[in-house]
Amino acid sequence: MPKNPNLTLEGPDLAALLCSRVCHDVISPVGAINNGLELLDEGASDSDALDLIRTSALNAAVRLKFARLAFGASGSVGASIDTGEAEKAAKDFASAEKKTEVTWNGPRAIVAKNRVKLLLNLFLVAYGGIPRGGSIDVTLENPEYDARFIITIKGRMMRVPAKFVEIAEGTLEEPVDAHTIQPYYTVLLAEECGMDLRHVVSEDKIVFIAEARPT
Repeated sequence: MPKNPNLTLEGPDLAALLCSRVCHDVISPVGAINNGLELLDEGASDSDALDLIRTSALNAAVRLKFARLAFGASGSVGASIDTGEAEKAAKDFASAEKKTEVTWNGPRAIVAKNRVKLLLNLFLVAYGGIPRGGSIDVTLENPEYDARFIITIKGRMMRVPAKFVEIAEGTLEEPVDAHTIQPYYTVLLAEECGMDLRHVVSEDKIVFIAEARPT
């Protein structure tokens, strides 16, 4: 059982809140597709409307593919995932908004599903730490065994998402909702994978680390 006192959600509540998170992520680009179609109906420039539709459709597709790996089953229970898929999902996710550059270092490997999900969810936490854009450097060390994931962010107005810290430290006082479910899920995955989470803040960067607990 998880030791963190904040990790108390039952399965149905966890699933419902994760579904809300996914819907929140895709409703904006899907709504923009609808706006583009309305512009066509109103006789607006075909090229402008089609550009909006294409961009929004790509954004929605990228977000859904990312969510499938980060939140979904992605295969049977106990399945493994190629870290190359995670790399593509992360880079496509960032490139869709064109404000953050992602670099990825480390061996490509077939890794336990929950570890890859942890990696992608920690990536989301880190991504949220540079709301004005910047750079994210992802490094995988020994991902198949005593894994260590290091995600470094740089950018304007850097910050460590406050709710992530509260949940990780077990000090969150309010109930988990659709806005806090993603950092909650990150901490839960770390517990399930037997990995510790920490972060280091310096003047020019923030480093998020997930590493296997010593046995």
